[in-house]
Amino acid sequence: MTNSLGFVLFGSALMLCGCVPRIEVAAPKAPITINMNVKIEHEIHIKADKDVEALLKNNSDLF
Repeated sequence: MTNSLGFVLFGSALMLCGCVPRIEVAAPKAPITINMNVKIEHEIHIKADKDVEALLKNNSDLF
């Protein structure tokens, strides 16, 4: 009985030795490219009082 138990333990030890996980990290073959074609548009709206609007119309050389 001890021979069969020893055989089972030896056989299971051999099977466990074959199950070694392998992790591999490798660089990609092609370079990594990031395309950032971004178009930014903005508008600024200014709301002014009538007195300020009249001042700006009369003195157009301020800006």
